[in-house]
Amino acid sequence: MANTFFAVVFPTSCSICQLEITEASLIDICRNCWAHLEPWAGAACAHCGLPFPSPRALDSSVALCPQCRDEEFHFDLARSYGLYGGGLRAAILQLKFRRRERLGKRLGELLSLTWNPLVAHFAGALPILIPVPLHRTRRRERGFNQAELLARGLSRRLARSGAAPGLRVETRCLYRTRATPPQTGLSLHQRKENVRDVFAVARPERIRDRVVILVDDVMTTGATLSSAAGVLKHAGALQVLGLTLARATPQFPDPDATEPRQTLDDFEREWT
Repeated sequence: MANTFFAVVFPTSCSICQLEITEASLIDICRNCWAHLEPWAGAACAHCGLPFPSPRALDSSVALCPQCRDEEFHFDLARSYGLYGGGLRAAILQLKFRRRERLGKRLGELLSLTWNPLVAHFAGALPILIPVPLHRTRRRERGFNQAELLARGLSRRLARSGAAPGLRVETRCLYRTRATPPQTGLSLHQRKENVRDVFAVARPERIRDRVVILVDDVMTTGATLSSAAGVLKHAGALQVLGLTLARATPQFPDPDATEPRQTLDDFEREWT
């Protein structure tokens, strides 16, 4: 009865499939679309977590992607919840460019499914969650940092489940020294240059000799995570692990992607 009343009084449609939502929900995504935000369960690079299109890649003595074989990232390990495509991509774009703040914490709870593979790297101590920061001007325009919402959602879910009570989200340690253009459309070399020396640490005593988990929404080449991890390690972090909601890779293109539109908000402003 409650769901029927909700549907009649507050009619709304799912922001992903556009079908009518017939039950009460704090986010405008229907139960079916939410259930299809599935994690990646296939083969992946042992270091950066890049999904492999075939499990035959695991036949190698070291299951590493070409990028991890050719260069060294500053982070010690990186993992992503799922592929940047379909419903997960649509949900991330809704969060970033349509001001769906409640959705951010709900999406962050999905990251709890990637928690267990990271536990072996904690060295017996509880890690610190650090969301990849936005520059202050961009955060002022958007009103929030999507990576921080994801980190708080993850922390909340782990606390409720008892897996990591007391897990702290640190937002005043890592910051951007300058605003940068969006990474979308840049080559690997351009992405690296775009984020070179862009991060700095304000309170190194908070991370010294601690394991840090960097949280972000999407990982593409790993340039942003690597740049941030480098300054955290230089400031004394014991290990830096990357954790993102989605991994974008050309091996799994999204046929529904509309690249020119994906970095524009409701006011046609370009953000990352």
